[in-house]
Amino acid sequence: MIRYALIGVGLIATSALAQQADDKVPADQVQAAPANVVAMDEPMPGDHWTYEARDEITGKTTGRRTLLVTDVTPTEISVRVSFQGSDRTGFSIYDRSWNLKSRDPWKYAPNDGLGVKSPLQVGATWAFKADDVNSSAGPAGIWKRTGASKVVAQEKLTTKAGSFDTFKIETTYSTRRPNDPNNLNEVVVQTWYAPAIDHMVKQTIVSRTNKLLRDNNSSELVEYGRKD
Repeated sequence: MIRYALIGVGLIATSALAQQADDKVPADQVQAAPANVVAMDEPMPGDHWTYEARDEITGKTTGRRTLLVTDVTPTEISVRVSFQGSDRTGFSIYDRSWNLKSRDPWKYAPNDGLGVKSPLQVGATWAFKADDVNSSAGPAGIWKRTGASKVVAQEKLTTKAGSFDTFKIETTYSTRRPNDPNNLNEVVVQTWYAPAIDHMVKQTIVSRTNKLLRDNNSSELVEYGRKD
């Protein structure tokens, strides 16, 4: 996967000023980046990111999950997902641009479209289509996905894990079952991706079914690193 960690600091500062009238993060989240931020380079087994999840409808924190890279090939990244306080684990396979290809029991052909497209620059757009398939659910487990993403800003974002220069990516997509076209799911995803750690720092997901709000969740980075 092509890295973006070498993008000039001057470009980041200039674009951030041009964008400050729109899509601002709260003032208390804007700080200078700490000197100890580590560039991640190519993904390696042992890379890990821990996120704290929050239900924005109830205002409650719902837990933490850790993504751990278990294997890397020229075309795929395998990730084990664990949940704080639980023995439950999951397993996901991504392509090298962090598009999800499978997460049991679901497979996404060719992928879910929520990855990062190179080259990252403000104004860049891309569209995607996919089949979401849960073969164990029969016809009810087949969905058609259509969506598009746009890089809308460069922002400096601060979480419990530190301060990061990020690209803000807005993604909208919809899913329908071919045998039930009147049942429409619409999803808006905002992702703050930090090239220095090759992962998102924050993400919000708002989903509606037939225009009615179903979920409004956020995830924020609280820890990351590489294998010691």
